[in-house]
Amino acid sequence: MIISSVKPFEEILKLLKDEDDIFIVGCNACAAKIHVGGEPEVLEMSRRLEDAGKHVVGWVIPSAACSVGSFDALVEKNPAVKNAKTILVMACGSGVSIISAVANVPVYPSNNTESLGGKSLGEVVPELCAMCGNCNVYYFGGICPKGQCPKQLLNGPCGGAIEGKCEVDPEKDCAWELIYYKLEKSGRLDLLDRIWIAEEVTK
Repeated sequence: MIISSVKPFEEILKLLKDEDDIFIVGCNACAAKIHVGGEPEVLEMSRRLEDAGKHVVGWVIPSAACSVGSFDALVEKNPAVKNAKTILVMACGSGVSIISAVANVPVYPSNNTESLGGKSLGEVVPELCAMCGNCNVYYFGGICPKGQCPKQLLNGPCGGAIEGKCEVDPEKDCAWELIYYKLEKSGRLDLLDRIWIAEEVTK
């Protein structure tokens, strides 16, 4: 799941300062799941833009903004997009890029894309994966040190954790403590004997 957060509304208005006849594209995948681009959020954005004096010509929520195949696919869902002079995309950066590729009008993002994460037990968990292209997460108990350790350490903790919390970001649990306890619980602490070099993880 791509983790995104909504830009401050004032920033969105600044982006759209010289734009009008706005069409909003949401996303029924990641953005909807974390409530930054589903139907309630799109309707609220439309209302706020109208209250700010902008004209919203319509909106659509494709199954995934990052897989819209053509402009005609948007037209099929809502023909009002043909009247748009501007498109605001309430999705991740991939969604913005795809919509930009199929549209011939300016396309703006309403969200900031932060990381690849997930949702577990009702809680959104960011930074689960660094998308390095060579997944070895099994050796770390299913916890990606490149994604979850701010220092991206591959061979054990830095030693700076305080009461299990990361010294770089005290709000985060130390990724390496999580890795250790997960491997201990599954009886696979032997996996920590391996020494990793950066090329093995990033190639």
